Parts: sequence; C-alpha cells; structure tokens
Amino acid sequence: MKFFKKLLKGQQATPLKIVTDKLRSYSAAKREIMSSVNHSTEQYENNRCELSHQPTREQERQMRRFESQGQAQRFLSCHGVVNSLFSLGRHLMRAENYRTLRDRAFNEWTRVS
Repeated sequence: MKFFKKLLKGQQATPLKIVTDKLRSYSAAKREIMSSVNHSTEQYENNRCELSHQPTREQERQMRRFESQGQAQRFLSCHGVVNSLFSLGRHLMRAENYRTLRDRAFNEWTRVS
C-alpha cells in the first residue's frame, strides 16, 4: 500500500497498466487502491524498459575503477560524443561511403589528439 501510494503521489493521471513481479502484496494493494487498473505479472513484460539503458550500463560496468561519480560522468559525457563519431551505421550505406566517412573520422581524431 505504502509503495503504491508513494509511486502514484507524483503522477498526474491514473496509469493504464501496472507491471510488477509476482509478490502477492502488490496484487492486494492494487486491488484496494486502484481496482480499475490492469495489473500484469508476466515474466518478461518489463524487458523493454530494462534493456533501454543497457548501453549506458555497459559503459558503467567498464568504468568501475573511477574514483568518483563525477569523474565517471565527465568521462561518459565526452565519450558519447567521440563514440558517435566512430559508429556510423555500416548497414545503412554502401561500403565505399562507409570507408570514406571512417577515414574522415580517424583523420579528425588524429587532428584533435
């Protein structure tokens, strides 16, 4: 009950669907607070939201050795810009164009560093 009340406190509208694990107290509290809302306890229902931040989590896993959260954040903000320079979406273009853009990216990198 306390969890759902806290969760819904900042919401402007009633949700259409709630996805939780199979803890029985969630069902009981949902029935009492919001009986009209659909409640799903399917196993992989929340995978979309879990996987949406997977690239960031991968980067964080690689950066466990940073001394502080701020240092990791500074690196991540720069790393995103540099990383997008080199990830060109090979499947979207012809090989000749890909090689040209890749050469430009490496030339820019050597010029900057």
